[in-house]
Amino acid sequence: MATDWLGSIVSINCGDSLGVYQGRVSAVDQVSQTISLTRPFHNGVKCLVPEVTFRAGDITELKILEIPGPGENQHFGDLHQTELGPSGVGCQVGINQNGMGKLVKKPASSSSAPQNIPKRTDVKSQDVAVSPQQQCSKSYVDRHMESLSQSKSFRRRHNSWSSSSRHPNQATPKKSGLKNGQMKNKDDECFGDDIEEIPDTDFDFEGNLALFDKAAVFEEIDTYERRSGTRSRGIPNERPTRYRHDENILESEPIVYRRITVPHNVSKEFCTDSGLVVPSISYELHKKLLSVAEKHGLTLERRLEMTGVCASQMALTLLGGPNRLNPKNVHQRPTVALLCGPHVKGAQGISCGRHLANHDVQVILFLPNFVKMLESITNELSLFSKTQGQQVSSLKDLPTSPVDLVINCLDCPENAFLRDQPWYKAAVAWANQNRAPVLSIDPPVHEVEQGIDAKWSLALGLPLPLGEHAGRVYLCDIGIPQQVFQEVGISYHSPFGCKFVIPLHSA
Repeated sequence: MATDWLGSIVSINCGDSLGVYQGRVSAVDQVSQTISLTRPFHNGVKCLVPEVTFRAGDITELKILEIPGPGENQHFGDLHQTELGPSGVGCQVGINQNGMGKLVKKPASSSSAPQNIPKRTDVKSQDVAVSPQQQCSKSYVDRHMESLSQSKSFRRRHNSWSSSSRHPNQATPKKSGLKNGQMKNKDDECFGDDIEEIPDTDFDFEGNLALFDKAAVFEEIDTYERRSGTRSRGIPNERPTRYRHDENILESEPIVYRRITVPHNVSKEFCTDSGLVVPSISYELHKKLLSVAEKHGLTLERRLEMTGVCASQMALTLLGGPNRLNPKNVHQRPTVALLCGPHVKGAQGISCGRHLANHDVQVILFLPNFVKMLESITNELSLFSKTQGQQVSSLKDLPTSPVDLVINCLDCPENAFLRDQPWYKAAVAWANQNRAPVLSIDPPVHEVEQGIDAKWSLALGLPLPLGEHAGRVYLCDIGIPQQVFQEVGISYHSPFGCKFVIPLHSA
């Protein structure tokens, strides 16, 4: 009868959508094929409603966890006060003709008459369940029970069940120590608390952390160490030195930032990104330095080549570097306008233009026509003509639209009269109207600021005392040896490090 299973503790699996419910069976209706559970738990959490009802079509799996004794009261106690566990008796779930699951008791194998099995709640649950949606045949149940009999938990329950149903005259085997009893006590201490006694509120971490006075604890530790003398080195209040990730923990000599000294009073000083001081020198001392270097083998041709390489590297960086100059941007070749005068500084600009043209930059070289040119300019023009660069002598041939960069090499202190020439004034006017950034190579020092205002200026060897019109100053290494500096009275230590062009900042 269906009423025989009222009060049993069961577990009903309704699939992924509804989840798993546990509770005591309060009603079984074979006509409507429903089963009701009182004090239900849904996925381990107590439900808010006192009773839930399930249809046979919603049930995927049904497990009998506990069968009540014959003398128990039909008004059942709280589910959460009883540990869910097996009853010590095997059960089968069949399917009747109406499609409702029918529960059938499986009697214990004993030579004596069938007897009531006491309720056991200290053993893990025996999961014997068959879906009511399947046709539960005898072979299916036999296979299911055979798999359960092979499990460790079933053998343990079977041994305890057999010992309880043993004949009184049979000898009871000795227990193997108190290990099992001790394990049971530990399980009860850990998992034996009532579910309703678990607090619903979350643990207040911030409140408990505020109770810990860290300063007082560390002060107490320091006081104990001072009294006991556990600190073997340093004074008690001494704190260890903290280092940054880029600092060396090994002791080294103090850093000397002023490594370059000049024989005259310095009118302006610069400093590098590393903090090294770079003093400026006068134009006369700079000219003497280049003359002594040329006497020792650093000829004008070599100096022009070195200046062109450094200036072109700086210009390529200003044009965008690898982001602009790559095979994917061949349709966006940068355009550079090069303004050169008929002097050595103009030859430096032509050398720079040749290197830029070799790096796929569209170079337009402006150089006015003169009857006689310097040999250095003639040689540089001969090399420049072998590139794809364009040389013009009239300002009308310069582009009217803004270019990417203007390189200024018009000024020279030894040819100051050129500033009064019409072509010079026209070139200055064109550069100021083009609105392109200007890079000046080896600019001179003007007493009166005039001409083209540069955004960047590139100095050679050591900088001149340039003014604000020079923009941001950079310094390039043209290969002058250290002993050449010493010969002109300059105590020199290279500030370049691993680079050939470095930025300078006003000190």
